[in-house]
Amino acid sequence: MEPLDVEGRFDVHEYRHGLKLVSQDRATMHLENREGFACPACGDAFEDLFVSEKRENTFGSPGGPFCVVRTDDQVLLLTH
Repeated sequence: MEPLDVEGRFDVHEYRHGLKLVSQDRATMHLENREGFACPACGDAFEDLFVSEKRENTFGSPGGPFCVVRTDDQVLLLTH
């Protein structure tokens, strides 16, 4: 399993072959893991990835385990 590289800044274009864009606006992106990439926090495969450049974020209940990763200017929420 290839883990996502989150050094400095996460670049979604490096993983577009395995991540399906579900929704996007100016500062957030929701992606589905179609390739079985590994979570950079725990090393397990994740299901969905939420990327935000916003300073404040509110999340509903993801319905299961999740990890949060911080890059230089992004917050990544990965659901398992």
